Amino acid sequence: MFNLIEKFKQKLEGYPDQEQQRIIDAANWSNELHMNQKRASGEPYFVHPLQVAELLVELRMDADTIIAGLLHDVLEDAGVSYSMIKDRFGEEAAELVEGVTKISILKVKNKSLQEAETIRKMLLAMSKDIRVIIIKLADKLHNMNTLQHLPTERRKAIASECLDIYAPLADRLGISWMKAELEDLALKNLNPETYSYIKEYLLAKKSERSEYLKRVEKAIYRAAGEEGIPNILVTSRAKHFYSIYRKMKRRKKDIDEIYDTLGVRITCENSNDCYTLLGVIHKLWPPLEGRFKDYIAMPKANQYQSLHTTVMCYNGRLLEIQIRTKAMHYTAEFGIAAHWAYKQEFGGAKFSSDHLPIISKLKNWEEEMDSSETFLEDIKSELLKDSIYVFTPKGHIIELPANATAIDFAYYIHSEVGSHMIGAKADGSIIPLNQPLKNTQVVEILTSPNGRPHINWLRIARTSRARQRIRNWLNKHDESLLIDKNIIAKRRAQDKAQEAPEPKKQEPLPGEADDQIVKQIVDPSKITFRIGDEKNMMISIARCCMPSSGDTIIGYISRGRGIIVHRRDCPNIRHIRDIANRTIEVEWEAAKPKNTKRFRVTSRLTSDLFSEIEGAVKKFKGHLIEGKLEENENGHLSGSFTMEIDEPDDFKRVLKSIRTIPSVMNIQPM
Repeated sequence: MFNLIEKFKQKLEGYPDQEQQRIIDAANWSNELHMNQKRASGEPYFVHPLQVAELLVELRMDADTIIAGLLHDVLEDAGVSYSMIKDRFGEEAAELVEGVTKISILKVKNKSLQEAETIRKMLLAMSKDIRVIIIKLADKLHNMNTLQHLPTERRKAIASECLDIYAPLADRLGISWMKAELEDLALKNLNPETYSYIKEYLLAKKSERSEYLKRVEKAIYRAAGEEGIPNILVTSRAKHFYSIYRKMKRRKKDIDEIYDTLGVRITCENSNDCYTLLGVIHKLWPPLEGRFKDYIAMPKANQYQSLHTTVMCYNGRLLEIQIRTKAMHYTAEFGIAAHWAYKQEFGGAKFSSDHLPIISKLKNWEEEMDSSETFLEDIKSELLKDSIYVFTPKGHIIELPANATAIDFAYYIHSEVGSHMIGAKADGSIIPLNQPLKNTQVVEILTSPNGRPHINWLRIARTSRARQRIRNWLNKHDESLLIDKNIIAKRRAQDKAQEAPEPKKQEPLPGEADDQIVKQIVDPSKITFRIGDEKNMMISIARCCMPSSGDTIIGYISRGRGIIVHRRDCPNIRHIRDIANRTIEVEWEAAKPKNTKRFRVTSRLTSDLFSEIEGAVKKFKGHLIEGKLEENENGHLSGSFTMEIDEPDDFKRVLKSIRTIPSVMNIQPM
């Protein structure tokens, strides 16, 4: 072990002598504490913390972080106390070790909950000091390199966790090389056949690829020289294995059919040169529409900056080209870790990470989440998946998880905005609330004092913040519901029956005989509107045309009265100001769409058609929700009906029964 520590000491040359001595003291103590322990491979356990410390040195982390890397397992495995570490190496190093330590002694019902609680504790420690996760990533990377000594099932479980948690975390922290290595190692253990297939293919094509990329590099150097851009560096590579695997899986193609497996990176002196080089590249080769991204003007949440473009290069091959300054490249490779670099040109000052979105989100979760399992799922779906960036009407940038909706956007702005939302616009056009937002859209939330959340929003919202606010509001204001976590409890039917109004029966008008033809019947407790998948979202009926169930309708989003429903042929619609941008598709729907069927009937004039149809429906335990009849030019009655039934097969039996009614001439399902 002495030789290993001596070699490790040589890598500390950039650190002050005093800090070098502290680090070596920690290495010697770690060696003593792990002296009698072995890894699954049979090698001394001390090799692992030493390798973790070397990775932290490569990242140019500070001395306390490297010390914590050397001691990250001693609290759990060596019987060492927090105070012992604090007394020997200071409170900061002790806090870091505490943050990384697993919770193996935690008494929980099952292993999955223990792992969830371990990750939860680690992430919350990270919210206090981001160096915790950098140590854990170095720990995970070394462990992933030595998984071959573990049983197959254990290997796959660790690799899966790496892919779900640690590789995305490396990405969120901007440490791109570590993210790529973790993903490739996870693929190697989860799908070794595919990993070997991609590796062998790239090796077989290495010579051909090298010649091709040399030709590309020469063309870029020559064109940049002609443009007078000095001091550029062009590097090229094949994309890492997991990236190629995802393309194969997403496009359902073999690797021979994946043409954009190559990448070229250009580094230059300043941002102006980046944009000039972009023009140079687009003169050389035509860019692909929709494949350009400007992360310099709008950096990612992990502070990544670069220009990305994909071009149609020689021989029709797609080639992704990244253009960035040297400082941007350093940040892209080392991410947050770059802020602890000792090299003066990259700034050695201690970095406060409080302004990072990942940290503020973790602090919010710490306050709101009380379930380890829910916490972990929310972390995976929101923090560790792809993000989109949308704008407020005032130009502020909002980061949301991919597939987030206007509901998530509204609650991100403020709880009151979400709770009074009645609609949303994206780039000036009305959108359904369940429609996923797209990158760079300008989103505007339409509100009303009478707006209120709806239970359907819980299925539409993608962020834990939005779901939590919706649950709180519904529990407080809707007495018919009790919502706890993901369970929705409704009042018993007998409790609600006292509150629900009886269905209105069609009463004859004064002077009308009882055999007068009934033109309409409706059970208002069963009728509702639908806007996309959204129901009864602050909807009122226009008084000018008074649409009724069955009419063709359209919705108009007013300023303060929610959505007003007009008949589509209402003459007043065309006179409404800004009608083109404020209309939304609406439709009639029964409150239980899965058990609802509609049909159209044509019959001879008769006064008892409604009662006969209702009798046929009740015969099969159905319920007639609504019906509407009109006299046509032939003197017949025609109209539509909506009914509710228990089983879909009963619909055929009901139609068959209605066909036996003497006055019925034709009946068709809708």
